[in-house]
Amino acid sequence: MNLFRLIADLSHLASIFILLHKIQTSRSCRGISFKTQALYVGVFVSRYLDLFFRWVSLYNFLMKIFFIASSSYILYLMKYRYRPTHDPSIDTFKVEYIAVPAFICGCIFNYHFTPTEILWSFSLFMESVAILPQLFMLQRTGEAETITTHYLAALGAYRALYIPNWIYRQVYSFCCFQCLANPTFKRYFTEGLVDPIAVVTGVVQTGLYVDFFYVYFTKVMHGEKFELPA
Repeated sequence: MNLFRLIADLSHLASIFILLHKIQTSRSCRGISFKTQALYVGVFVSRYLDLFFRWVSLYNFLMKIFFIASSSYILYLMKYRYRPTHDPSIDTFKVEYIAVPAFICGCIFNYHFTPTEILWSFSLFMESVAILPQLFMLQRTGEAETITTHYLAALGAYRALYIPNWIYRQVYSFCCFQCLANPTFKRYFTEGLVDPIAVVTGVVQTGLYVDFFYVYFTKVMHGEKFELPA
């Protein structure tokens, strides 16, 4: 693991803690898309099925458990404890428009046509667009609470930081001549390998945040309220 990957993971953790803090302290899930959170649960569950039969490291194991548990807990809070504070009339994005294509892409673009590899690829395609219901919700309301924008910024930074991580790994690969024979394990143990599916989906996901980051850095970081241009 390199520094970029570590900072990206910490940014991802920070986004979850910020969201949990926002929900628990305000006792409200106002401004948060239930559909986006549900998609993230699907992403983590489908990606981390290997939790039951493949050991990588304690760090890897704990991170997988945390992401599945925390995303499920957030969904529980939104669905049951603070359900009256969620307004479904503005959370109207049709998730089937992204979930079905993501699954089809997972079936077509994968490294081994096995259930776990198909679901791994599906999770990458799904994660790349899972934020769309939240961004669509922002577009409809035109504004967001400051702490909600901090959550989105940390989430966007997580994926954006993977780009220098991939660049580092590509450069490293020119200096590394060892490669494991089994491609299933390459993404875990070969520091120099760059997964093209992960790169493409990561770039797409980062690109979706461009408009948000522009408003975030020009307004929120200057103490102003987050408001989209009319």
